[in-house]
Amino acid sequence: MKRVTLTMLLLASGSVAAHGVTLRIADQKGNMRAELEAAQQLNDLSYRIEWAEFPAAAPLAEALNAGAVDAGIIGDAPLLFSLAAGSQVKAVAVSKSTPAGLAVLVAPDSPIKTPRDLRGKRIATGRGSIGHFIALKALESAGLSDKAVSWRFLTPADARIALASGSVDAWATWDPYTALAEVTHTGRVLINGVGLSSGNSFLAATDAALSDASKRAALQDYINRLAAADRWANRHVEAYSAWLAKIIGFPQEAAAKSFARRQSHWQSIDDHTVQQQQETADFYQKYGLIAQPLDVKPTFYRGLQVAQQ
Repeated sequence: MKRVTLTMLLLASGSVAAHGVTLRIADQKGNMRAELEAAQQLNDLSYRIEWAEFPAAAPLAEALNAGAVDAGIIGDAPLLFSLAAGSQVKAVAVSKSTPAGLAVLVAPDSPIKTPRDLRGKRIATGRGSIGHFIALKALESAGLSDKAVSWRFLTPADARIALASGSVDAWATWDPYTALAEVTHTGRVLINGVGLSSGNSFLAATDAALSDASKRAALQDYINRLAAADRWANRHVEAYSAWLAKIIGFPQEAAAKSFARRQSHWQSIDDHTVQQQQETADFYQKYGLIAQPLDVKPTFYRGLQVAQQ
């Protein structure tokens, strides 16, 4: 894990000292760290960051629930799955993006041409992941139930191998894995998340971190730097994608494709985001992934604000 020496924080309510504070941040495939480093947003701060990288949301959510990290980036669907299981975390900021990289992939020469052709087929994804969500949405769009297919719950690395070997017929995944499959011609997009997914991802923080004034102050500063880094990356896609490719070990073409189509930006939690999350929770409960109806309002924390510049 990399420790970055970081200076001083200011919140709207006044000065809050964060000297000596360490934020343990969970990332997925270099997502946040790549932007922050490329945009030089990890300079001149007063706290330290310990990075923990995860290949998917499920193990990241487990780390949050166990208190092994203080905050992490996670998609809307897996965050709900984690919260329904009793995780003591809150969504503190939202990244809005176009979900074009959220997709159901099939082999390039697959006879599967439409989501309806998935009937009776084997789909690989992570249980409770955003990939699982888009697969269910794809089936529903074709008038198929979740029981019309066979599920293979695998990590992204194993799912990619399974699709290439033909042991599954489709893989429901997300960027940068979707972009990698496209640029290496190992996967074809059957359907993507545009019109099916909100495109929301969240920075989630543990209740313990939010109850600590120094860590809460550090998180406020971190969120603003993350938003600034995202704005920089959107203005410098080529430079950013080169940095991202180096961190995640993917071809730059895949990194650039993955980021450019997101058109992402961070913002504070608002009522519309809460409504979208409630709709996602109801969808999960409908398919039995959440055992009981979940009121999402208590799972949000609005005490942190994203500065817009």
